Amino acid sequence: MDFKKDFPMLNEGIIYLDNCATTLKPNSVIDEVSDYYRRYSANAHRGDYDISRIVDDKLVEVREKVASFINASSSDEIIFTSGATESLNLTINGFFKEFLKPGDEVLTTKAEHASLILPWFSAVNKNGATINYIELEDDLSVSMENVKKAITKNTKVISLSHITNVIGDVRPIKEICEYAHKQGIIVLVDGAQSVPHEKIDVQDMDIDFLTFSAHKMLGPTGVGVLYGKSKYLNKVKPLELGGGMNAFFDSLGNVEYKELPEKLEAGTQNIAGILGFGKAIDYLEKLGIENVHKYEADLKKYMVDKLSNLKNVTIYNAKIENGIVTFNVEGVFAQDVAAYLNKKGICVRVGNHCAKILSEVLGVKNTCRASLYFYNTKEDVDKFVEALDNDNILYESL
Repeated sequence: MDFKKDFPMLNEGIIYLDNCATTLKPNSVIDEVSDYYRRYSANAHRGDYDISRIVDDKLVEVREKVASFINASSSDEIIFTSGATESLNLTINGFFKEFLKPGDEVLTTKAEHASLILPWFSAVNKNGATINYIELEDDLSVSMENVKKAITKNTKVISLSHITNVIGDVRPIKEICEYAHKQGIIVLVDGAQSVPHEKIDVQDMDIDFLTFSAHKMLGPTGVGVLYGKSKYLNKVKPLELGGGMNAFFDSLGNVEYKELPEKLEAGTQNIAGILGFGKAIDYLEKLGIENVHKYEADLKKYMVDKLSNLKNVTIYNAKIENGIVTFNVEGVFAQDVAAYLNKKGICVRVGNHCAKILSEVLGVKNTCRASLYFYNTKEDVDKFVEALDNDNILYESL
C-alpha cells in the first residue's frame, strides 16, 4: 500500500526510521486539528452555546474511541494527559507514593525509560519503599521465571514497559498480571511502545494501570492517556487543581472534587490534540492493529537479514520480534553514524534513548536505533543498509 498520499512527510525526500520517538501524522489527523481551530475553537465544559457543545460531544466521542481501542470497561477509566510521562507521574505520585509504606518493594528492570524510572526514584525517597530489579535474560528480555524469582513478601508493585524502547522485547504482561494479582501485587504498565503497534486488551490482560502517548501512534504531540481500573483510579489524588475538576469550594477551604474522569483533568485540555488523536485511532482501526504488528515484525526480519551481511554492524536485539533494530557500527561513535545517515536523508535515533541504566547490562552507553512503522518499506530498508555498507562512514560523517 502506498501511504504517500496520506502522509505529507513521506513526500519530503527522507527515510524516517525514528518511529519509537514519534510517528508521522496522516492528513486526517492534521485536518482535524486544523478544523478545530478554524471552525469551532471553543473551550469544553464552559459554554452554553453551540460550538462549545460541539467540542463537548467530540471529546466524549474520542474518549469512547480510546476506551474501545484498549477495551476498557468504561470511558470513565480514560484520563487525558499531556503524554505518557505525565500519566506515569500522575499514577506514581498521585497514588503509589501514599499507597506504599516503608519496607514495601517496587519491582522493575534496568531496561526502563526515564519516564518510568525517575518518578519511582522520587516516590520511594519520600515514603521509605525500595526499588529492586528483575534480572534480564541473556537477550535482555524479561521472563516469567525471573519475575517469580524477584518477587518477595514485600513486593507491592510491578512497574514495567510492555515493550522497551531500546531492546524492544515484549514482556509477558498477561502472565505477569495473573501471577502478581495472586500475590496481591498491583501492576503498572508503560504502553508507549506497545499500544501503537499491537492489540492491547486491558481487561483480558487484567492490567491495573496503563499509560501511553498519542504522538507515538499517528496522533498529535501533547496528548497522552492514563487508563486505570476504577477501584484504583478513584484513589488517585489530582496533582493539578483548578477549573473543571471541582464540584464545589468555598472561602473556608472546603473543596469537593468531581467524579472521574474530570477529577484528574484540571484546566483546559489539549482539545485540538485530543480531537486529532481520535482520527489517529480511526486510521489504525481501519488498518487493523494486528496487521500493523505483523508487517513490522516481517520488515524487521528483512532488515536484520540484510544487516547481518555487513561485517561492520553489531545488532543487539536481532531475535526480538518487533520493529526495533538497535545496533552499532564498529569503530564509529553512534552520533557520527547518525550524522552520516542524515546526510543521506535517513533519520535514526542515537544515544542512550532515555534508558540510561540499561548500559549496566548492555555493556555500551550509546547505540543507534532504527525503528519501523507500517509506512516504512523494503526499499527504505535497502537504502538504509546500502548506506551502512561503507568503510568510510566516519570520514564521510565529518
